[in-house]
Amino acid sequence: MNELDFSGKRMLVVGGSSGIGNGIAQAFRARGATVHVCGTRANASDYSAAEGSDLAGLQYSRLDVGHPDSIANFEPPFATLDCLVLAQGAVVYRRGEFAMEGFRKVMEVNLISLMACATKFHPMLSKSKGILIIVSSTAAYHATKGNPAYNASKTGAVGLTRTLAQAWAEDGIRVNGIAPGLVDTKMTKVTTENPKRLEGALASIPLNRLGTPQDMAGAALFLASPLSSYVVGHTLVVDGGLIL
Repeated sequence: MNELDFSGKRMLVVGGSSGIGNGIAQAFRARGATVHVCGTRANASDYSAAEGSDLAGLQYSRLDVGHPDSIANFEPPFATLDCLVLAQGAVVYRRGEFAMEGFRKVMEVNLISLMACATKFHPMLSKSKGILIIVSSTAAYHATKGNPAYNASKTGAVGLTRTLAQAWAEDGIRVNGIAPGLVDTKMTKVTTENPKRLEGALASIPLNRLGTPQDMAGAALFLASPLSSYVVGHTLVVDGGLIL
């Protein structure tokens, strides 16, 4: 038996059009799953490989989780769901999160939409005795001086993972999370494209390299598989040792 064979399984990755979510989506597809991803743009063709997007073999729908009505009105083009990965994310730099507009924007995407998506797909996951994986961040475990909303939202995501895991285990839904460290995506270019910042960041990572979406995908495959059948409510830190 191959515990990492997802043939016959249907996965949905919200935020799967690029970055970490895209890496997770492609990892599931490579192992036989039918994978649907959601992003904010109108069509899959609006994404490019230069942005870290590989939508080959994936089914795509537009869903802007920054707008609550979009989630409520979203009509999934599938009737069953075995695994839901919530990988949406937003950040506002240049101290924009200290303004309430920026703070609310980030909280809406990074925390409130997690609950909205989770509850929307709860009936499907309950029927399939499925898996929910919430992507948070190592920011949940340390201060991030310039980004209060990002920090608060990711800390909240870890707490939400624990609580939904406890609440929904009785429905047969197994809930866990992933806390990535510094991963090379378009969201982290403010660091990765600044040589001085990048040097400082790498110095704090024992493995001395950035994480990749594929590194995060390995954790997601584990959490979605029978290999983690007794793991519930845990957020797996995948950071190369960053927060040690």
